[in-house]
Amino acid sequence: MPRPFDPNAPLLFTAFEPSGDDHAAGVIAELKRRNPNRPIFAWGGPRMEKAGAILIRRTGEDAVMGLPGLAKIQEHRRINADVDKWMTLNPVAVHIPVDSPGANFPLCKIAKKHRIKVVHLVAPQIWAWGRWRIDKLRDRTDMVLCLLPFEQRFFERRRVPAKFIGHVLFDQPVEKADLARRAMPFGDGHPRIALMPGSRPDELHRHFPVLLEAFAAIRKQHPSAKGVVAATSPNVANLLKDLARLEGGWPDGLLIAVQETDAIIHWCDIALVKSGTVTLQVTRQLKPMIVLYKKTNPFFFIFVRAILATKLFSLPNVIASKRIVPEFIPHWGGGEPIAAEALRILASPERQREQIASLQNIVSQFQGFNARVLAADAIEDISAGIPSATNS
Repeated sequence: MPRPFDPNAPLLFTAFEPSGDDHAAGVIAELKRRNPNRPIFAWGGPRMEKAGAILIRRTGEDAVMGLPGLAKIQEHRRINADVDKWMTLNPVAVHIPVDSPGANFPLCKIAKKHRIKVVHLVAPQIWAWGRWRIDKLRDRTDMVLCLLPFEQRFFERRRVPAKFIGHVLFDQPVEKADLARRAMPFGDGHPRIALMPGSRPDELHRHFPVLLEAFAAIRKQHPSAKGVVAATSPNVANLLKDLARLEGGWPDGLLIAVQETDAIIHWCDIALVKSGTVTLQVTRQLKPMIVLYKKTNPFFFIFVRAILATKLFSLPNVIASKRIVPEFIPHWGGGEPIAAEALRILASPERQREQIASLQNIVSQFQGFNARVLAADAIEDISAGIPSATNS
């Protein structure tokens, strides 16, 4: 017999990356706004806690991408055991796994063992790779909340309940005046380059030296160029400074700003971006970009390429179903080719206009949706045992 679901019963979020912390925080805040007394627990990050979640364990500060090491595997086994024990002692209405399918899929299985409903916030990218996982997802979800426009149709065709809710990044209008004020400390320069190396330690080690080399190459052609590096936390900023020392020191003309990604995007003329959600932040502000993802092991990518179901990698290109922004994925070399492409874009107003027009087409697909509100609606419906309606 299925467990009766109390619409006021506690909820459990699990997120294991900074981007998951961001996605979950807005939804948690919306749920708490509607019902301040409803307990919301989480394995999560500081933004989720600030939004009102009771953190059981802090996660996401050392997230890894790709195949994890033995220590990370053992850590997640311990987390699985802890979640299993916690669910036994603390019945919840709904488990909301946020992204990170490698970490969250085992927790969804545990939730189903405890007869807890599961609502995925951020659809696993099964459309991109590992499509054999669709059966596992079908067995371990009651609803997949999709942040990308094409995902609902993909999952529904495969008999997985899904709903496109928009993306939290597009929920609020761009406040240009506020961003301009926050960007004032970055100063003047021409051209203005945003460097966005990622947030995970392994990403920073791989991408930041490449971006430093690209910035140096741009300054050779434009001595007045200025750059700002986006750091997601003080710890990330310190690591970036350490990495720069290993590369010969912090370059002239380059600043670093913590938790000011949107202001940096507003300020820049072009963004050099690690592939991921941040590309949608750049898209939202209609700024030209170049996307990269550096790998150090070609054999790993040969394996990954064999199971990929898409020829495009960066989110703007995937959503557009064509290459609208240059992407160096995978990238095996240094910063010179990235700098060369940036210089070509900066020298061509026509190329800039074409990319901006394509980005505007992407932005239009998110208009009219509010991801926080629609996600909260779906979670409350599932919690109360009401089937959540999909979009027409």
